[in-house]
Amino acid sequence: MQGKKMRTFLISMGALAPLLSFVPQASATPVYARQTGFSCAACHFEQFPLLNAFGRSFKANGYIDSGLGKQGRIEDDNLSLPSTLNASFVSKLRYQKTNGTANTVDAGPTNYGNISFPDEAFLTIGGRVSKNIGFQVGLSVVPDDVTSGKILSDFKMPISTKVDDFTLSAIPFTTSAQGPAYGFELLNTGAVEFARAFENAEETSAQQYLGTAHAASGVALVVYHKYGYINYTPYIMNQGNFGIKQPLNYIRAVVTPKAGEWDLGAGFQIWTGESKVKIVDNATSTFTTRDEYANAWALDMQGQGKIGNLPLGLYATYGKAGKTTNPLDPNTYNPSTIGDKKVWTVSGMLGVIPDKLALGAGYRKANTGLDSADSDNAVTLGLAYMPARNIQLQLNQSFYTGDTHTSDVGKNLTTLVLYSAF
Repeated sequence: MQGKKMRTFLISMGALAPLLSFVPQASATPVYARQTGFSCAACHFEQFPLLNAFGRSFKANGYIDSGLGKQGRIEDDNLSLPSTLNASFVSKLRYQKTNGTANTVDAGPTNYGNISFPDEAFLTIGGRVSKNIGFQVGLSVVPDDVTSGKILSDFKMPISTKVDDFTLSAIPFTTSAQGPAYGFELLNTGAVEFARAFENAEETSAQQYLGTAHAASGVALVVYHKYGYINYTPYIMNQGNFGIKQPLNYIRAVVTPKAGEWDLGAGFQIWTGESKVKIVDNATSTFTTRDEYANAWALDMQGQGKIGNLPLGLYATYGKAGKTTNPLDPNTYNPSTIGDKKVWTVSGMLGVIPDKLALGAGYRKANTGLDSADSDNAVTLGLAYMPARNIQLQLNQSFYTGDTHTSDVGKNLTTLVLYSAF
Protein backbone atom coordinates (compact mmCIF):
# COMPACT_ATOMS: atom_id res chain seq x y z
CA MET A 1 0.00 0.00 0.00
CA GLN A 2 2.80 2.42 0.94
CA GLY A 3 4.64 1.74 -2.35
CA LYS A 4 1.45 2.34 -4.30
CA LYS A 5 0.92 5.73 -2.64
CA MET A 6 4.51 6.74 -3.37
CA ARG A 7 4.09 5.82 -7.05
CA THR A 8 0.83 7.79 -7.19
CA PHE A 9 2.55 10.82 -5.67
CA LEU A 10 5.43 10.71 -8.19
CA ILE A 11 3.03 10.29 -11.14
CA SER A 12 1.04 13.31 -9.92
CA MET A 13 4.19 15.45 -9.80
CA GLY A 14 5.10 14.43 -13.33
CA ALA A 15 1.62 15.24 -14.58
CA LEU A 16 2.01 18.85 -13.41
CA ALA A 17 5.17 19.50 -15.44
CA PRO A 18 3.50 20.19 -18.86
CA LEU A 19 1.37 22.92 -17.27
CA LEU A 20 4.30 25.03 -16.14
CA SER A 21 5.18 26.71 -19.41
CA PHE A 22 1.79 28.47 -19.51
CA VAL A 23 2.32 30.42 -16.28
CA PRO A 24 3.78 33.93 -16.78
CA GLN A 25 7.02 34.92 -15.05
CA ALA A 26 6.85 37.69 -12.46
CA SER A 27 9.17 39.45 -10.03
CA ALA A 28 8.62 39.73 -6.28
CA THR A 29 8.32 43.06 -4.51
CA PRO A 30 8.30 42.36 -0.73
CA VAL A 31 10.02 44.49 1.88
CA TYR A 32 13.69 44.31 0.94
CA ALA A 33 13.11 44.08 -2.80
CA ARG A 34 11.30 47.42 -2.51
CA GLN A 35 14.16 48.93 -0.52
CA THR A 36 17.01 47.72 -2.74
CA GLY A 37 15.39 47.63 -6.18
CA PHE A 38 16.62 44.05 -6.66
CA SER A 39 14.44 41.10 -7.65
CA CYS A 40 13.95 38.49 -4.92
CA ALA A 41 16.21 36.22 -7.02
CA ALA A 42 19.20 38.39 -6.05
CA CYS A 43 19.05 37.16 -2.43
CA HIS A 44 17.39 33.77 -2.66
CA PHE A 45 18.61 30.42 -3.92
CA GLU A 46 16.11 28.85 -6.33
CA GLN A 47 13.11 29.27 -4.02
CA PHE A 48 12.38 31.55 -1.09
CA PRO A 49 13.10 31.69 1.79
CA LEU A 50 16.43 29.95 1.03
CA LEU A 51 19.30 32.47 1.01
CA ASN A 52 22.28 32.62 -1.33
CA ALA A 53 25.64 34.30 -0.55
CA PHE A 54 24.38 37.77 -1.51
CA GLY A 55 21.28 37.32 0.64
CA ARG A 56 23.42 36.25 3.59
CA SER A 57 25.52 39.39 3.23
CA PHE A 58 22.47 41.67 3.10
CA LYS A 59 20.97 40.06 6.20
CA ALA A 60 24.28 39.96 8.08
CA ASN A 61 24.76 43.68 7.56
CA GLY A 62 21.45 44.49 9.21
CA TYR A 63 19.08 45.12 6.24
CA ILE A 64 20.58 48.60 5.63
CA ASP A 65 21.84 48.22 2.04
CA SER A 66 20.08 50.53 -0.43
CA GLY A 67 20.98 48.34 -3.40
CA LEU A 68 20.39 50.10 -6.70
CA GLY A 69 19.50 53.31 -4.88
CA LYS A 70 16.09 53.61 -6.53
CA GLN A 71 14.40 54.50 -3.26
CA GLY A 72 14.86 58.00 -1.89
CA ARG A 73 16.22 58.68 1.61
CA ILE A 74 15.83 61.43 4.17
CA GLU A 75 19.40 62.43 5.09
CA ASP A 76 20.77 64.59 7.90
CA ASP A 77 23.89 64.60 10.05
CA ASN A 78 22.43 61.92 12.31
CA LEU A 79 19.70 60.56 10.07
CA SER A 80 19.59 58.25 7.05
CA LEU A 81 16.01 57.03 6.71
CA PRO A 82 14.19 55.66 3.64
CA SER A 83 11.50 58.06 2.49
CA THR A 84 9.13 55.06 2.25
CA LEU A 85 8.24 52.63 5.02
CA ASN A 86 8.66 49.28 3.30
CA ALA A 87 6.16 46.54 4.06
CA SER A 88 4.81 43.29 2.70
CA PHE A 89 2.04 40.86 3.59
CA VAL A 90 3.02 37.23 4.02
CA SER A 91 0.50 34.41 4.15
CA LYS A 92 0.58 30.62 4.30
CA LEU A 93 -2.53 28.55 3.63
CA ARG A 94 -2.06 24.90 4.55
CA TYR A 95 -3.86 21.57 4.23
CA GLN A 96 -2.62 18.47 6.09
CA LYS A 97 -3.96 14.92 6.03
CA THR A 98 -2.79 11.86 7.95
CA ASN A 99 -4.18 8.37 7.41
CA GLY A 100 -4.74 7.50 11.08
CA THR A 101 -7.91 6.16 12.63
CA ALA A 102 -7.94 8.05 15.96
CA ASN A 103 -10.56 10.68 16.66
CA THR A 104 -8.72 12.57 19.42
CA VAL A 105 -7.92 16.22 20.01
CA ASP A 106 -4.31 15.73 18.88
CA ALA A 107 -4.78 13.30 16.00
CA GLY A 108 -8.34 13.96 14.89
CA PRO A 109 -7.97 17.16 12.83
CA THR A 110 -5.24 15.85 10.52
CA ASN A 111 -6.81 12.39 10.30
CA TYR A 112 -9.92 14.12 8.94
CA GLY A 113 -7.90 16.52 6.80
CA ASN A 114 -7.00 19.76 8.59
CA ILE A 115 -7.26 23.13 6.82
CA SER A 116 -5.36 26.09 8.30
CA PHE A 117 -6.74 29.23 6.67
CA PRO A 118 -4.36 30.79 7.36
CA ASP A 119 -1.59 28.77 9.00
CA GLU A 120 0.48 31.96 9.05
CA ALA A 121 -0.45 35.51 8.09
CA PHE A 122 1.53 38.55 9.09
CA LEU A 123 2.47 42.02 8.01
CA THR A 124 6.24 42.39 7.68
CA ILE A 125 7.81 45.83 8.00
CA GLY A 126 11.53 46.33 7.79
CA GLY A 127 14.62 47.90 6.34
CA ARG A 128 16.94 50.76 7.16
CA VAL A 129 16.71 52.86 10.32
CA SER A 130 20.04 54.65 9.96
CA LYS A 131 23.50 54.11 8.49
CA ASN A 132 24.25 51.19 10.81
CA ILE A 133 20.85 50.13 12.19
CA GLY A 134 18.12 48.10 10.53
CA PHE A 135 14.93 46.44 11.72
CA GLN A 136 12.38 43.75 11.00
CA VAL A 137 8.88 43.47 12.48
CA GLY A 138 6.29 40.74 11.97
CA LEU A 139 2.70 41.51 13.03
CA SER A 140 0.48 38.43 13.06
CA VAL A 141 -3.13 38.65 11.87
CA VAL A 142 -3.94 34.97 12.45
CA PRO A 143 -7.26 35.05 14.37
CA ASP A 144 -6.00 32.91 17.28
CA ASP A 145 -2.93 35.13 17.69
CA VAL A 146 -5.01 38.30 17.67
CA THR A 147 -7.44 36.87 20.24
CA SER A 148 -4.63 35.78 22.57
CA GLY A 149 -2.70 39.04 22.18
CA LYS A 150 0.22 37.55 20.22
CA ILE A 151 0.10 40.18 17.50
CA LEU A 152 3.84 40.98 17.68
CA SER A 153 5.12 37.70 16.27
CA ASP A 154 8.70 38.81 15.60
CA PHE A 155 10.95 41.83 16.12
CA LYS A 156 14.66 42.44 15.72
CA MET A 157 16.83 45.54 15.39
CA PRO A 158 20.40 44.81 14.19
CA ILE A 159 22.91 47.42 15.36
CA SER A 160 26.17 46.87 13.49
CA THR A 161 29.55 48.36 12.77
CA LYS A 162 32.30 47.49 10.28
CA VAL A 163 35.82 46.65 11.38
CA ASP A 164 37.96 45.89 8.31
CA ASP A 165 36.29 42.83 6.69
CA PHE A 166 34.22 42.00 9.76
CA THR A 167 30.74 43.11 10.82
CA LEU A 168 30.11 43.30 14.56
CA SER A 169 26.44 43.26 15.54
CA ALA A 170 24.23 43.42 18.60
CA ILE A 171 20.70 42.33 17.72
CA PRO A 172 17.96 42.64 20.35
CA PHE A 173 15.01 40.44 19.35
CA THR A 174 11.82 38.74 20.40
CA THR A 175 9.85 36.03 18.62
CA SER A 176 6.71 34.05 19.34
CA ALA A 177 7.80 30.85 17.57
CA GLN A 178 11.28 30.99 15.97
CA GLY A 179 13.51 30.28 18.97
CA PRO A 180 16.82 31.96 19.89
CA ALA A 181 18.22 31.34 16.39
CA TYR A 182 15.84 34.04 15.12
CA GLY A 183 18.29 36.68 16.35
CA PHE A 184 20.82 35.77 13.65
CA GLU A 185 20.89 32.80 11.26
CA LEU A 186 22.04 32.46 7.65
CA LEU A 187 21.92 28.75 6.67
CA ASN A 188 18.96 26.98 5.07
CA THR A 189 19.02 23.78 7.14
CA GLY A 190 16.13 24.57 9.47
CA ALA A 191 18.55 25.94 12.08
CA VAL A 192 15.87 28.61 12.41
CA GLU A 193 12.35 27.37 11.72
CA PHE A 194 11.55 29.65 8.78
CA ALA A 195 14.70 28.88 6.72
CA ARG A 196 14.24 25.42 5.23
CA ALA A 197 13.55 23.81 1.87
CA PHE A 198 10.61 21.57 2.93
CA GLU A 199 7.36 22.51 4.64
CA ASN A 200 7.48 19.30 6.71
CA ALA A 201 10.10 20.72 9.07
CA GLU A 202 10.46 17.95 11.65
CA GLU A 203 10.95 15.38 8.88
CA THR A 204 13.86 17.25 7.22
CA SER A 205 15.60 19.24 10.00
CA ALA A 206 17.15 17.87 13.19
CA GLN A 207 16.86 21.26 14.89
CA GLN A 208 13.12 21.40 14.29
CA TYR A 209 12.67 17.80 15.42
CA LEU A 210 14.33 18.72 18.72
CA GLY A 211 11.75 21.48 19.18
CA THR A 212 14.03 24.54 19.09
CA ALA A 213 11.31 26.77 17.55
CA HIS A 214 9.52 28.45 20.44
CA ALA A 215 8.95 31.83 22.03
CA ALA A 216 12.24 33.58 22.81
CA SER A 217 13.68 36.97 23.66
CA GLY A 218 17.34 37.93 23.84
CA VAL A 219 20.28 39.72 22.25
CA ALA A 220 22.38 38.10 19.52
CA LEU A 221 26.04 39.17 19.69
CA VAL A 222 27.58 38.38 16.32
CA VAL A 223 30.95 38.57 14.57
CA TYR A 224 30.39 38.08 10.83
CA HIS A 225 32.76 37.60 7.89
CA LYS A 226 31.83 36.51 4.39
CA TYR A 227 33.43 33.14 5.18
CA GLY A 228 31.55 32.54 8.43
CA TYR A 229 30.26 33.89 11.71
CA ILE A 230 30.05 33.35 15.46
CA ASN A 231 26.88 34.12 17.43
CA TYR A 232 26.46 34.14 21.20
CA THR A 233 22.92 34.82 22.42
CA PRO A 234 21.72 35.06 26.02
CA TYR A 235 17.96 34.37 25.88
CA ILE A 236 14.85 33.29 27.71
CA MET A 237 11.81 31.34 26.47
CA ASN A 238 9.30 34.14 26.77
CA GLN A 239 7.86 37.31 25.24
CA GLY A 240 6.43 40.38 26.97
CA ASN A 241 7.14 41.75 30.45
CA PHE A 242 9.42 39.68 32.64
CA GLY A 243 12.11 39.93 35.26
CA ILE A 244 15.31 38.01 34.60
CA LYS A 245 17.92 36.82 37.04
CA GLN A 246 19.73 34.39 34.75
CA PRO A 247 19.38 33.68 30.98
CA LEU A 248 19.89 30.56 28.89
CA ASN A 249 22.77 30.44 26.39
CA TYR A 250 22.66 29.88 22.64
CA ILE A 251 25.96 29.45 20.76
CA ARG A 252 26.27 29.24 16.98
CA ALA A 253 29.35 29.02 14.74
CA VAL A 254 29.31 28.64 10.93
CA VAL A 255 31.84 28.55 8.09
CA THR A 256 30.71 29.46 4.55
CA PRO A 257 33.47 28.59 2.05
CA LYS A 258 33.23 28.47 -1.74
CA ALA A 259 34.22 25.48 -3.86
CA GLY A 260 34.13 26.52 -7.48
CA GLU A 261 30.51 27.50 -8.21
CA TRP A 262 29.26 25.76 -5.09
CA ASP A 263 28.22 27.79 -2.05
CA LEU A 264 28.94 25.70 1.05
CA GLY A 265 28.10 26.03 4.73
CA ALA A 266 28.66 24.03 7.90
CA GLY A 267 28.23 24.77 11.57
CA PHE A 268 27.09 23.79 15.03
CA GLN A 269 24.50 25.02 17.54
CA ILE A 270 24.38 24.66 21.32
CA TRP A 271 21.45 25.40 23.64
CA THR A 272 22.57 25.26 27.26
CA GLY A 273 22.04 26.61 30.76
CA GLU A 274 19.27 27.24 33.23
CA SER A 275 17.21 30.43 33.30
CA LYS A 276 15.42 32.03 36.21
CA VAL A 277 12.58 34.31 35.11
CA LYS A 278 9.70 36.09 36.84
CA ILE A 279 6.61 36.81 34.76
CA VAL A 280 3.79 39.17 35.67
CA ASP A 281 0.41 37.46 36.10
CA ASN A 282 -1.93 40.23 34.94
CA ALA A 283 -4.99 38.47 36.35
CA THR A 284 -3.68 38.49 39.92
CA SER A 285 -1.06 41.27 39.68
CA THR A 286 1.54 38.88 41.08
CA PHE A 287 4.78 37.30 39.85
CA THR A 288 5.09 33.69 38.82
CA THR A 289 8.59 32.17 38.83
CA ARG A 290 9.73 30.03 35.94
CA ASP A 291 12.96 28.00 35.83
CA GLU A 292 13.91 26.58 32.42
CA TYR A 293 16.71 24.17 31.57
CA ALA A 294 18.23 23.66 28.11
CA ASN A 295 20.56 20.88 26.98
CA ALA A 296 20.81 20.27 23.22
CA TRP A 297 23.23 20.57 20.32
CA ALA A 298 23.18 20.20 16.54
CA LEU A 299 25.47 19.99 13.51
CA ASP A 300 24.42 21.04 10.01
CA MET A 301 25.81 21.30 6.49
CA GLN A 302 24.58 22.62 3.17
CA GLY A 303 25.77 22.84 -0.43
CA GLN A 304 24.06 24.98 -3.06
CA GLY A 305 25.17 24.95 -6.68
CA LYS A 306 24.30 23.48 -10.05
CA ILE A 307 24.33 20.14 -11.81
CA GLY A 308 24.65 21.23 -15.42
CA ASN A 309 22.17 24.09 -15.64
CA LEU A 310 19.92 22.79 -12.87
CA PRO A 311 20.18 24.31 -9.36
CA LEU A 312 20.67 21.77 -6.57
CA GLY A 313 20.50 22.28 -2.82
CA LEU A 314 21.79 19.58 -0.45
CA TYR A 315 21.24 19.67 3.33
CA ALA A 316 22.29 17.44 6.25
CA THR A 317 21.65 17.84 9.98
CA TYR A 318 22.29 15.97 13.22
CA GLY A 319 20.96 16.86 16.65
CA LYS A 320 20.81 15.53 20.18
CA ALA A 321 19.00 16.56 23.37
CA GLY A 322 20.19 14.88 26.54
CA LYS A 323 17.71 13.06 28.74
CA THR A 324 16.31 14.78 31.82
CA THR A 325 18.27 13.84 34.94
CA ASN A 326 16.03 15.67 37.42
CA PRO A 327 12.25 15.42 36.79
CA LEU A 328 11.77 18.62 38.81
CA ASP A 329 14.09 20.45 36.38
CA PRO A 330 13.26 18.93 32.94
CA ASN A 331 15.26 19.57 29.79
CA THR A 332 13.02 21.75 27.61
CA TYR A 333 14.13 19.88 24.49
CA ASN A 334 13.77 16.40 26.01
CA PRO A 335 11.68 15.96 29.19
CA SER A 336 12.16 12.17 29.09
CA THR A 337 14.20 10.58 31.88
CA ILE A 338 14.63 7.36 29.89
CA GLY A 339 16.92 8.19 26.98
CA ASP A 340 18.49 10.86 24.78
CA LYS A 341 16.51 12.38 21.94
CA LYS A 342 18.61 12.17 18.77
CA VAL A 343 18.05 12.60 15.05
CA TRP A 344 19.80 12.97 11.73
CA THR A 345 18.41 14.06 8.37
CA VAL A 346 19.56 14.34 4.76
CA SER A 347 17.59 16.10 2.03
CA GLY A 348 17.93 17.74 -1.35
CA MET A 349 16.00 19.93 -3.79
CA LEU A 350 16.68 19.92 -7.55
CA GLY A 351 15.33 22.71 -9.76
CA VAL A 352 14.14 20.61 -12.71
CA ILE A 353 12.79 23.81 -14.28
CA PRO A 354 15.00 26.57 -12.79
CA ASP A 355 13.13 29.24 -10.82
CA LYS A 356 9.89 27.41 -11.52
CA LEU A 357 9.72 23.78 -10.37
CA ALA A 358 11.87 21.92 -7.84
CA LEU A 359 11.61 18.29 -6.80
CA GLY A 360 13.07 17.03 -3.54
CA ALA A 361 13.48 14.12 -1.18
CA GLY A 362 14.57 13.72 2.42
CA TYR A 363 15.23 11.02 4.99
CA ARG A 364 15.06 11.17 8.79
CA LYS A 365 16.31 8.64 11.32
CA ALA A 366 15.41 9.49 14.91
CA ASN A 367 14.94 8.20 18.43
CA THR A 368 12.50 9.99 20.71
CA GLY A 369 14.12 8.86 23.98
CA LEU A 370 10.68 8.14 25.45
CA ASP A 371 11.14 4.38 25.88
CA SER A 372 13.10 1.40 24.57
CA ALA A 373 10.93 1.20 21.43
CA ASP A 374 11.41 4.79 20.25
CA SER A 375 12.52 4.74 16.61
CA ASP A 376 10.87 7.45 14.51
CA ASN A 377 11.97 7.41 10.87
CA ALA A 378 10.55 9.17 7.82
CA VAL A 379 10.94 9.46 4.05
CA THR A 380 9.68 12.74 2.60
CA LEU A 381 9.07 13.62 -1.05
CA GLY A 382 8.52 17.21 -2.05
CA LEU A 383 7.48 19.45 -4.92
CA ALA A 384 7.87 23.24 -4.93
CA TYR A 385 6.25 25.17 -7.77
CA MET A 386 6.63 28.93 -8.14
CA PRO A 387 4.21 30.57 -10.58
CA ALA A 388 5.86 33.87 -9.56
CA ARG A 389 8.97 34.83 -7.62
CA ASN A 390 6.87 35.66 -4.57
CA ILE A 391 4.33 32.81 -4.68
CA GLN A 392 5.04 29.17 -3.95
CA LEU A 393 2.88 26.06 -3.99
CA GLN A 394 4.52 23.22 -2.11
CA LEU A 395 3.43 19.59 -1.79
CA ASN A 396 5.10 17.26 0.74
CA GLN A 397 4.40 13.58 1.32
CA SER A 398 5.98 11.84 4.31
CA PHE A 399 6.00 8.10 4.97
CA TYR A 400 6.77 6.98 8.55
CA THR A 401 8.38 3.80 9.85
CA GLY A 402 9.47 2.77 13.32
CA ASP A 403 7.73 2.55 16.68
CA THR A 404 6.19 6.00 17.08
CA HIS A 405 3.66 6.30 14.26
CA THR A 406 0.86 3.80 14.83
CA SER A 407 -2.32 3.22 12.87
CA ASP A 408 -4.09 5.61 15.27
CA VAL A 409 -2.01 8.67 14.37
CA GLY A 410 -1.25 7.53 10.82
CA LYS A 411 1.85 6.45 8.94
CA ASN A 412 1.50 8.93 6.07
CA LEU A 413 1.32 12.73 6.11
CA THR A 414 0.27 14.82 3.09
CA THR A 415 0.89 18.58 3.27
CA LEU A 416 -0.15 21.15 0.68
CA VAL A 417 0.85 24.79 1.19
CA LEU A 418 0.22 28.00 -0.73
CA TYR A 419 2.76 30.59 0.38
CA SER A 420 2.80 34.19 -0.81
CA ALA A 421 4.59 37.44 0.01
CA PHE A 422 3.54 40.67 -1.68
